[in-house]
Amino acid sequence: MHEHGWSEQDIFLPPELTVALALECAALATAGTLTLARVGQGAARTLQPEIRGDRIQWLQAGQSKACDQYLAIMETLRIALNRGLFLGLDEYESHFAFYTPGAAYKPHRDRFRDDDSRTVSVVVYLNAAWLPEHGGALRLHPAGSHPRDISPVASRIAVFLSADMLHEVLPATRDRLSLTGWFRRRA
Repeated sequence: MHEHGWSEQDIFLPPELTVALALECAALATAGTLTLARVGQGAARTLQPEIRGDRIQWLQAGQSKACDQYLAIMETLRIALNRGLFLGLDEYESHFAFYTPGAAYKPHRDRFRDDDSRTVSVVVYLNAAWLPEHGGALRLHPAGSHPRDISPVASRIAVFLSADMLHEVLPATRDRLSLTGWFRRRA
C-alpha cells in the first residue's frame, strides 16, 4: 500500500469465517433487514440508487461470533498498519454490503470533504465460486496509472487510502456480498 496507495491479498480470512460471514449477510438480505445505502453525510444524506445501489447493515460488537472474530482480525490489521505506515489509526467501522444483480456504485472517494477521519478503506469479499463473467469488480483509478479491477472473490481483501483513491463497484450478474469498512483517525 505504501508504494501505490492500495493493496490486495487473496485468502485474508480463514475459509470457515468467510463462509459464516457470507451466510450472515445473505440471511440479513433474505430477512429484509438490510437498508438501502445512502450517499453524502449528515443532513445531506440521500438515497440515490442511480449512484449507489447496495443495501447495508453496520457491524456492532457482539452481534454474532463471526462478526466479533472479523472485528478482532481488523484490530490486528489496524495495529499492523500503524506500525508499518505510521498512520495513527484509532478505530474501525464496517458494514455488510449486499449488491443485487445490476447494482453498482459510481466512481467516488471514501473521505468526506468536511471530515477527514476516514483514512484507509477496506473491502473484504464473501462470494464463493465467483467467476470473471459474474462481473462486480472493484475498479480502482490510481492517479497517473491505468484502472485496476479487483474481482470480488471470497476472502480477498482490498485496502486503499480513502482520500486519494477514486474507485467504483461495477455491476454483477449475481448477488455480490462484502464487508466494507474504514480505519479512522479521531477528529
